[in-house]
Amino acid sequence: MENILVAGANGTTGKKIIALLHKSENFNPIAMVRKEEQQAYFKDQNIKTVLGDLTNDVDSVFDSSIDRVIFAAGSGGKDVIGVDQDGAKKMIDASKKANVKKFVMLSSMGADSPEEAEKLQDYLKAKHNADEYLKKSGLEYSIVRPGTLTDEEQVAKIELALKLNKRGEISRADVAQTLVQSLEDKTANNATFEIIKGEQSIAEALLQVK
Repeated sequence: MENILVAGANGTTGKKIIALLHKSENFNPIAMVRKEEQQAYFKDQNIKTVLGDLTNDVDSVFDSSIDRVIFAAGSGGKDVIGVDQDGAKKMIDASKKANVKKFVMLSSMGADSPEEAEKLQDYLKAKHNADEYLKKSGLEYSIVRPGTLTDEEQVAKIELALKLNKRGEISRADVAQTLVQSLEDKTANNATFEIIKGEQSIAEALLQVK
């Protein structure tokens, strides 16, 4: 089984990602959290944790056992440069040094052209810069850009396109599932795509990504 380091594991979406990986037959989750008190939630489930602060050096979080990375961290608007942008860049650099096989980025719809957004421009610009940095890194990657996140139940059906040209919502559960499935070797390699709630299974939708 491959070890998947999840940055932002303590977030709402992050916990869903960890749960999916924990049930997987192929992947073993490693939860990256910022505070010691956040470790208990995962340790109680026999899930390995590592301490790492995206505003500081993250190289120590990595060792030769890390195979792939999911970046699902966010500052909630409190530090978009330090966490959403520069924190992501630090994780990308550390992943390169550790010869990580693939880096899956949770981005956001609108990150392709933040200057056109009516709101959250600073956040979307930070996500844009992180995405562009990943594209140029030389790492294998998938960049997933969901619409507005909701707490609805998982339906496991999405609408996916490189550019959807429309707004929409999607549950965090379905975003988590899409991120986990994007870890696979031949799935959405070096691709950036948008997703919202739809009618196609996540697996089928990802097969179309070239």
